[in-house]
Amino acid sequence: MGLFSRNKPKIKVQTSKKDSYSGWLKCTHCNELIHANELQDHFNCCPKCDYHYRLSVEDRLKSLVDDDSFQELYTDIQPVDALDFVDTEPYKERLVNAIEKSGRNEAVVTGTCILDGEPIALGILDFNFMGGSMGSVVGERLTRLMELSLEKQLPLVIISTSGGARMQESILSLMQMAKTSAALAKLHEAGILYISILTNPTTGGVTASFASLGDIIIAEPNALICFAGPRVIEQTIGQKLPAGAQKSEFLLNHGMIDCIVNRQELKNKLSELIKFFGKNK
Repeated sequence: MGLFSRNKPKIKVQTSKKDSYSGWLKCTHCNELIHANELQDHFNCCPKCDYHYRLSVEDRLKSLVDDDSFQELYTDIQPVDALDFVDTEPYKERLVNAIEKSGRNEAVVTGTCILDGEPIALGILDFNFMGGSMGSVVGERLTRLMELSLEKQLPLVIISTSGGARMQESILSLMQMAKTSAALAKLHEAGILYISILTNPTTGGVTASFASLGDIIIAEPNALICFAGPRVIEQTIGQKLPAGAQKSEFLLNHGMIDCIVNRQELKNKLSELIKFFGKNK
């Protein structure tokens, strides 16, 4: 034992208290103190300023889908490192890490469900898996979901949150832009409703393909929606962008999206749209 060492009782850190004083957070948008329970009760939105924090796939499903109605599809299609791609680390290792972090095997969840009594086809991108990036499997699962929507005559809803096309798959990821767009063209010809929901962030090749092709495009408040980020554009054109450019509100004013809907109201809005267009094809 060293000269200055001594036995000390370990301090027990209490992480939760019955009086609910633990679990306080500072909102990164308004800097107000909010409780984690409040955040959870408000669909992960700040109760003070309504800033929309990122929502997990599981919480998305809970907020939109009727109980026990979601049937996940196409989980057997899984990513591979076809190009033996290596940047700061091998793509194979990135995939393993992403699977461990997210608990799923790709950046998209696809399936069928019931939304307020209406059957729909639903796709949700997961930002926890490599930033929700679109690789060949994401494109394939979404394309199959679109084909199922066409076959079953189901309205299609896709919720996007993504950093864009996955660079580790190079041209294979970029091809998914054309593939998903072609599949959506068939839905359009058949008169099947496609609602695209854009959340923070929706960028790159996802924005440049299926996310921007909805019959109705809905965005969450204050979401970053763009192809290239503000910093890249400013460096390219050599001037500052207008205040709030590439945010939902700016895009609504300039006609790129149809409406901005708070997360708490999204299920009702989707139900209203699906029922209206279902009766008025």
